[in-house]
Amino acid sequence: MGKKLTIIILVIVVLFGALYFALNYKNNKALEGDNPYGTTDLEQSTIDQLDDPLYGNQILPDDLVERVESGEPTTVYFYSPECVYCQNTTPYLVPLTEEMDVDMKKLNLLEFGNEAAPFGIRSTPTLVHYEDGKEVARLEGQYAEEDYEKFFNEFVIK
Repeated sequence: MGKKLTIIILVIVVLFGALYFALNYKNNKALEGDNPYGTTDLEQSTIDQLDDPLYGNQILPDDLVERVESGEPTTVYFYSPECVYCQNTTPYLVPLTEEMDVDMKKLNLLEFGNEAAPFGIRSTPTLVHYEDGKEVARLEGQYAEEDYEKFFNEFVIK
């Protein structure tokens, strides 16, 4: 009985080892592709979104600060890949921005939560529009598609 138990444990260890290496290989391949984050030290949920077109058009915190300070009109979607409300909002918000021709940047708070602190984000998702170096409008939390459309028409498209 002791020999069988040892073999079973050994098989389990080998399977977990193989799973670890397979996942590591998959992650390395994903990071070799289009990685807008400038680092390979990413959370798994971020890595899982690297190939998802809904999560393109990322902006890094330093680039966002530079854009806002320059006065350039900028619309930013602050989200977290692990936020259920973001997971529900993104699939209809991103196509809406494409239909309305809104250049909405995305900032991943899972990766850059501390760096985004100056923007006063208290919850996700949060949509903010900046003009002339100042915040003009903000929507915090999950809203209906019509509310986002109204936001874009009132503050972004004009």
